[in-house]
Amino acid sequence: MDKLNALKHFCSAAETLQFRETALRLSVSPQVVTRVIAELETALGEQLFTRNTRNIRLTEFGAEFLPRAQALLAESENLFAAAKTEDEMRGIVRITVPQLLQHSEILPLLLAKCADYPELYLDWRGNDSKLNAVENQIDIGIRVGIEAEDLMIVRKICDTADKIVASPAYLARHGTPKTLDELAARFPASSLINADTNRPWGWPINPDLHVFPKNIRLITDDTRNELAAALSGDVVCYTTDFLCRPHLQKGELVELFPEIPRRPWQLYVYRPQRTVTSVRVLRVFDWLTQIMREVYGNTKRAG
Repeated sequence: MDKLNALKHFCSAAETLQFRETALRLSVSPQVVTRVIAELETALGEQLFTRNTRNIRLTEFGAEFLPRAQALLAESENLFAAAKTEDEMRGIVRITVPQLLQHSEILPLLLAKCADYPELYLDWRGNDSKLNAVENQIDIGIRVGIEAEDLMIVRKICDTADKIVASPAYLARHGTPKTLDELAARFPASSLINADTNRPWGWPINPDLHVFPKNIRLITDDTRNELAAALSGDVVCYTTDFLCRPHLQKGELVELFPEIPRRPWQLYVYRPQRTVTSVRVLRVFDWLTQIMREVYGNTKRAG
């Protein structure tokens, strides 16, 4: 048992009186918190918390033990802080991002955060595949998906969903479809390509509804191209909320069929769980999470 780590779990749990909240603070699962506290109680030979299905509270022994544990943790933090140097912020941090965010405002904002550390380098790569974090030496990743990967420390940014959008000029030229069937049958549209079959993906609206437009004028591997074609009035497209939202707010695009439920997605930042994670990775992870929440955190929940 890592005794200092166990004390950190105990002190955090004593402050929150919730194992789930403690898990969020320490970026571990609630099961890990429960196990570490149980191991500490076994080592001490005393119960630290009383538990029921709704909450936890300190035992008399736990309340007496807490100030000594806090003092020891504070002393250890001071000891290690004295040994830290600028070396901690030297080196490469490898980040993988979806192609649709590859050229967003995120990177310039992150580089501004890194500006005070001239020997900190970012390896920033766009990739839509699920890469093995160990094999590809990934330190941090951004993904859009239904759920986060196992064995990853995850910071959720927002819930999002795709939208069907067209420009006012497009709708003036072609009219506004009354139904999805009418849209799919005759309206000029775009679609992402399935690289495995070399055929259009179509529009996966929700688990029970997948639309395949028949009049596809643009097929591409990048939804930003779809958005550009929609803005120019050439197609109606199905694209990610946080890409089209600024254009909807400006009136440059109009959403079609917003009442139809959409498959919800999660936008999140993650890093692999490792025995030791460098300070530079932890710092960049926190910066990136903060930036992503500031830029995309106002996305409305999928409906």
